[in-house]
Amino acid sequence: MSDPTREAAFDLLTAVLERGRPLEEALTALPQLDQRDRSAAHRLAAAVLRRAGTLDALLEPFLRKEPPLPVRNVLRIGAAGVLILDTPIHAAVGTAVALAKTKGLTPFAGLTNAVLRKLAEAGPAALETLDSPRLDTPPWLWASWGANARAIAIAHQQEAPLDCTLKPGTEPPPNTEYLPTGSVRFPPGTRVADIPGFDQGALWVQDAAAALPAKLLNAQPGERIADLCAAPGGKTGQLVAAGATVTALERDPNRLTRLAENLARWGLHAELIQADATTWTPPEKFDAILLDAPCSATGTIRRHPDVPHLKRAGDIKTLIQAQDRLLAAAAAMLKPGGRLIYAVCSLQPEEGAARVANAPNLCPDPFTAKELAMVPEARTAEGYLRTHPALWPERGGMDGFFAARLIKT
Repeated sequence: MSDPTREAAFDLLTAVLERGRPLEEALTALPQLDQRDRSAAHRLAAAVLRRAGTLDALLEPFLRKEPPLPVRNVLRIGAAGVLILDTPIHAAVGTAVALAKTKGLTPFAGLTNAVLRKLAEAGPAALETLDSPRLDTPPWLWASWGANARAIAIAHQQEAPLDCTLKPGTEPPPNTEYLPTGSVRFPPGTRVADIPGFDQGALWVQDAAAALPAKLLNAQPGERIADLCAAPGGKTGQLVAAGATVTALERDPNRLTRLAENLARWGLHAELIQADATTWTPPEKFDAILLDAPCSATGTIRRHPDVPHLKRAGDIKTLIQAQDRLLAAAAAMLKPGGRLIYAVCSLQPEEGAARVANAPNLCPDPFTAKELAMVPEARTAEGYLRTHPALWPERGGMDGFFAARLIKT
């Protein structure tokens, strides 16, 4: 019962949980697979990462001692099939046993068979007794999200829908939901390659929340605008499409190449510069700047369930230091009176309003209720934008983003 999907999912889990590699990076390194198997492996590995705490709690009563991590990952894959993905029990158990043998874990094949069969009998009832949102969320993240923690954690249990930004003049594809923010939404599991017009550059993948910072910058035709930390280019594309003259900075040469390829596919042009935004000096100052700063990415956990397994509370200190440096550098690039949108795809308060409060030579300019009328629940008391995955539950939620507008003093 060898199964290439489960073998690839095991390899992805090994890369994330043993080697600390991001899931998307590990996916690109997989051996050549049929696209359908590749997509299925990614979804299976993501499901295990998303529900690892629950899966471990369900397995625990049937384990006399802690198994080696590779064996635990085999058991997690089998348990996910039995209790979360509605795989027939005989198939979930049989493929897990075969996986153990294929991956050199034959001495544990009997254990795998016995544990999963017991789990199939007792697991469904046990699943109802668990506090799964809490189990699937690291304590440091739960504590940091305050009153919204449970709602956010519940939203994280589901695969996210796929959102796209339309190039101006493009009609929404059929069978999509047109969101109040202007994005179009496809159901979870939609393959990008299957979207009409994607290969022709008529639209690009961008979560509805991720599209808001560029919209809120309100780029005007002819304005000189910098997009700092610009790859993969969705926000750059929005600014160019609005008619601005855009300079896009990216430090990583590989990410800059991806940005260039994306703009070419979309038929859009920007000045591309490989540089570190904290040390680069522009030849003249900009009218406006978009800074979507590197961050913990905890707002994207629905799409990247590896994040809670790779990030630690101690990482935040290093990130906020970098964010402060970027804000100071951005301020130096702006004309007096120029505006800056600071944004992070993070749910962590330290990376949001706390950074704006410390920004030198920049004064907050709150978003008005009218400006955020398309998503009024995301406007904070201070006039900042704060989205999180539990917003729009009836529509499938959105990523977690913070954004603030600042004016150069």
